[in-house]
Amino acid sequence: MGIVVTGVGMISALGVGVDCNLVSIRKGLSGISATPKILKTGNKLPVGELQMTNDELHKLLTIQPQEHLSRTALLGIWAVREALKNANVDYSKRIGLVSSTSVGGMDLTEHFFEKFIEDDKAGRLRDVRMHDCAASTDAIARHCGINGYRTTISTACSSAANAVITGAKLLKHNIVDYVVVGGSDALSAFTVNGFKSLMILDEKHCRPFDESRAGLNLGEGAGYLVLQREEDAPLYYCHLSGYANRNDAHHQTASSAEGNGAYLAMADALKMAGMSPENVDYINAHGTGTGNNDASESAAFIRLFGNNIPPFSSTKAFTGHTLAAAGGIEAVLSVMAIKTGCLYPNLNFNTPISAYGLTPVCKYTDCTRVDSVLTNSFGFGGNCSSLLFTR
Repeated sequence: MGIVVTGVGMISALGVGVDCNLVSIRKGLSGISATPKILKTGNKLPVGELQMTNDELHKLLTIQPQEHLSRTALLGIWAVREALKNANVDYSKRIGLVSSTSVGGMDLTEHFFEKFIEDDKAGRLRDVRMHDCAASTDAIARHCGINGYRTTISTACSSAANAVITGAKLLKHNIVDYVVVGGSDALSAFTVNGFKSLMILDEKHCRPFDESRAGLNLGEGAGYLVLQREEDAPLYYCHLSGYANRNDAHHQTASSAEGNGAYLAMADALKMAGMSPENVDYINAHGTGTGNNDASESAAFIRLFGNNIPPFSSTKAFTGHTLAAAGGIEAVLSVMAIKTGCLYPNLNFNTPISAYGLTPVCKYTDCTRVDSVLTNSFGFGGNCSSLLFTR
C-alpha cells in the first residue's frame, strides 16, 4: 500500500504560508532576527520569530481573542488549515490528526507564574489551561474540522517526523482516510533559558556544518502534511516511501560521535523503500549548527554514502530550530523540493568541518530534477528519525 502527500501547510519566521516561505528562501532572506520583538525575555539572542502577536494571530484566523489560545495552537491551526485546503479534503471522510509539540502552551503558562510566584492566590488560570501538549492538538482539531482519531507526540526535535511515521501507520491499518501530520512550537522565555543553560545557543546567526559553528538559533512555526493512501488520491505531490525511527542510546542530549542513531535511521528508511544510497538526490539535514550534531550527522553521512554523499543542506539558518515543529516544516520543504525541482542553500557556510571536509549546497538551485529527498530529524535522548520522499 502506497502512502502519498496530498497537502502541505507551513508558517514560520519566514512568513505565513508555503508560498511565502519558498519565496523568502529563493531570495536568500533569513527569518532570524538579532533579538526577539514579540517574545518577552531578558536574553537578547538571535531567534526565528514570526513578527505577529497572539492577538494578531487570533484575528488572522478569525478566532475570538477570548478563546485565549496558546501561540503553539495558533501557529498549528494556520498550517493545518492550509494543508487541508491544499489537499481539497472531503470532510465526510475520517480525518485524523497526529500533531507534535515540545513547548506546548508554555508561552501562556510562564505569564501565569510571573504573578503566582509573588502571590499564590494570583495569576489567571486561563493562562495554564493550554499548558499540556495535547491541548494544542485538541484546539487544532476543533478549529480545523478534524473529526477522527487524534493524538499528540512529543519526542523533542524528532517529534514531527515521528508524527509523519505514526500517520502513515494509521493509514496502513485503515483507521483514517486522511491524516494530517506534523508539528507546531512557539518561542517562550522558558525554552530560550533552557537552551541557554545547555550552552548550545549561538549569539550570532547560526552556521550549520561550518567549522566555526557555535550553536543553534531557536525558532517557531508549524509545518503539516496531509497523507492519504495512494489508491484514494487521484492527485498528489509525492510518495512517502520510507521512514525509520532509531535511537542513538548515547546521552541525554548529545549524539554519538559515530552518528549511530542517524546512520540507522537513514539506512533503514532507505531499506524500507527498497532504495540504495546512490538513489538519493538531496538530503534536508537536521543541521542545527551545534558542534555535536553537525559532526555526528556528518559522520553518519560518510558511513552511509561513502565518497558519494548527495547534495545536502540545513534550512535552519532560515527558520531557526523550531524544535518539535522542525520535522514538519522540513518535510514540507522536502516535498516542495521534489515538486519545484530545487535545492535549498545552507546559509552562512564558509569552511568545512576539518574532520569531515563536507560542503553543503550553498546557493539556491532550481530547474533541476529532484526525485528523492531524505530528511532528518534528531532529538534529545538519541531519538533519531528519517523520512524518505520520492516522486
